[in-house]
Amino acid sequence: MLYFQAEKEPILSSFLYASILSHDCLEQALGFVLANRLQNPTLLATQLMDIFCDVMMHDRGIQRSIRLDVQALKDRDPSCLSYCSALLYLKGYHSLQTYRIAHALWKQGRKVLALALQSRISEVFGVDIHPAAKIGDGILLDHGTSVVIGETAVVGNSVSLMQGVTLGGTGKEHGDRHPKVGEGALIGASATILGNIKIGAGAMVAAGSLVFKDIPSHSMVVGIPAKIIGYIDEQDPSLTMKHDARKEFFENVAVSCMEGRSTGEFFKMLCFPYIYCLKNW
Repeated sequence: MLYFQAEKEPILSSFLYASILSHDCLEQALGFVLANRLQNPTLLATQLMDIFCDVMMHDRGIQRSIRLDVQALKDRDPSCLSYCSALLYLKGYHSLQTYRIAHALWKQGRKVLALALQSRISEVFGVDIHPAAKIGDGILLDHGTSVVIGETAVVGNSVSLMQGVTLGGTGKEHGDRHPKVGEGALIGASATILGNIKIGAGAMVAAGSLVFKDIPSHSMVVGIPAKIIGYIDEQDPSLTMKHDARKEFFENVAVSCMEGRSTGEFFKMLCFPYIYCLKNW
């Protein structure tokens, strides 16, 4: 496949050879790609590659994670043409794997270097993940742009995070202060989840929602502040990546109307949550 691409686009032949074909394993190829994307005049690519490869080649947990993450991209992102395209081009994957290296360094006590990598991830990829955060395997950062994950956040296995998601704190408090996202959850674009709260396994947070309270497992929430509008049939919505509202949505509209809220008002709350919030502040 890569040889065919090199023949079709000769200008990429050197890039493809240096990035993938010249390496013996995925860890070396990934280390090369990440080092060359994150290098700057004071952090040389050769130095970064040595660090990245040393961490990955001696950490079986990371070796497992980088494979499950690329599988998640291939399975859930229809724009991912191949495993090689994820490795070469997708910054959501790149930022997540660099975080994994920074996390390993953080646990080794090399916190200054871990924070330096966090800074470079933010500058280059537009993704800010604290190296102390705990993130499981099989994670999809779709696009990745503007994702923020705080120091004490925990993200379970097989979670999908769309662009603009924030897992943040609520102020200057210290200690355990960031969200805990359960396995298989799907967090929609620009959703903001604040505080030491739990997002249950298999839950779905709709795009643009603002979450301050615990969310039960397999529930669907939407709005500012987020409200439960139903429950999800799928065990792991992160795997199906279905963002559409189902029958629970319309059942909730009916209930809201029976409780005295007009259909128009309810739709405004769900479809235009920011405007609704400001008008009803």
